[in-house]
Amino acid sequence: MNPTDFQALMVAPEQPLHEALRRLDGTGRGLLLVVDPEGRLLRTVTDGDLRRARLQGLPDSVPVSQLPGHPPHVVYEDATAAAVLALMDQHQIDHIPVLDATQRPVDLVFRRELTQRIWLSSPHLGEEETAFVEEAFRTNWIAPLGPHVDAFEREVAAEVGVGHAAALSSGTAAIHLGLQLLGVQPGDTVFCSSLTFVGSCNPILYCGARPVFIDSEPATWNMSPAALERAFAWAQAQGRLPRCVIIVNLYGQSADMDALLPICEHYGVPVLEDAAESLGARYKGRASGSFGHLAVYSFNGNKIITTSGGGMLVANDPTLVARARHLSTQAREPARHYEHTEVGYNYRMSNVLAGIGRGQLRVLQQRVIQRRAVFERYRDALADLPAVRWMPEPEGHHATRWLTCFTLVGPRASQRCNALMRSMERHQIEARPVWKPMHLQPLFAAAPYFEHALGHDVSRQLFETGICLPSGSNLSPEQQDRVIAHLRLVLEKDEVNRALV
Repeated sequence: MNPTDFQALMVAPEQPLHEALRRLDGTGRGLLLVVDPEGRLLRTVTDGDLRRARLQGLPDSVPVSQLPGHPPHVVYEDATAAAVLALMDQHQIDHIPVLDATQRPVDLVFRRELTQRIWLSSPHLGEEETAFVEEAFRTNWIAPLGPHVDAFEREVAAEVGVGHAAALSSGTAAIHLGLQLLGVQPGDTVFCSSLTFVGSCNPILYCGARPVFIDSEPATWNMSPAALERAFAWAQAQGRLPRCVIIVNLYGQSADMDALLPICEHYGVPVLEDAAESLGARYKGRASGSFGHLAVYSFNGNKIITTSGGGMLVANDPTLVARARHLSTQAREPARHYEHTEVGYNYRMSNVLAGIGRGQLRVLQQRVIQRRAVFERYRDALADLPAVRWMPEPEGHHATRWLTCFTLVGPRASQRCNALMRSMERHQIEARPVWKPMHLQPLFAAAPYFEHALGHDVSRQLFETGICLPSGSNLSPEQQDRVIAHLRLVLEKDEVNRALV
């Protein structure tokens, strides 16, 4: 519900019944909110209340304050969707006003919303996936490996312009193998973007290595070249350069590779490009994931294309990819019996999931177009709200907008973000904070961290003031309208937003 529609539900206690009925018909919401001159809720009036008044013969001139009734059933701003639904069920009603601490209505929750959740990024399957999966069943290629795995590897490599690919069980597995292929050993140091999902850096610990986290830059939200420079200077002074650098491409956008790669090359340190979130993005004409010595993609259920779970490791060096395949199949030696000379892993993708991936890959560019259109619609619809700042897309970058993200500016931005997300969750709209940086995670409390600039922790600021909105390529216009209307309802009442106009 947008702010105008919400305000139209407010009526004064002296409103005559006939005017209340006309307002009820005009708003089409099934109820009105009777408020005192200070805006505090006195009661609700439903179409049932007005019908009963007519049956009782009350004159049309009677004010709504004289209708028989009872105190309204309400919740407050900290109420959850589950609590609202429980109250609805208890009293057999279909709408609940939400009050602030001063007893003023600030929101209204309808039962139908609570049964129609809007997800952050749900899987978007088409028709081609079914044909590939049916072929896998028809030919009995169900176990790991098979023709779809081989074809999926070739097709992904061709899509991103890299020579070779290995289909694996997850993006995290791909990072783990990538670190091993780059020679990471126990006691080594690995630099990694701090603003990321924990799957980017948990494999550092799998290898017994030590993570060092690098801040983001404001221009891309990805790894800061200035912070990386300082981290390298520190490492060189200590006499322990990192074994590799994991550069994360966040939320469907490439890092500034022209600024980052020369730094790594100067120190002779290879790059593992974590493109888990950025398949389909481009940077200065090249595919995200085509810049590192190795790169990884994720096909988790919420990614731009999905195999329900899976990942891919890509490289131009065929020896590295062959080695990845060997390690990912329990490092089995080529013998008639099962022969093993080193530790391996059960990291290969199955033929069935690869079939899903082949179908998904055929619509990748369409999915990019759809997600960018979702972002553009949000941006245009909320363009007049000055406290909203969208994730930037610098010149030379072509993001997928895998997730549409923004920050709030102004005083108490973190509290306002949390209040907005609580309100959206109350309406069964999934929204999440921007990733909590790894240097703020208890798991990595002892890890070194290099800020973008002295006293300027960009990653922390983005986490504290950033929100990810529902962004799926299968998000309907009606669903997006619902998200936009609720954002406007909350943000237009935001005093900071009003002050910035």
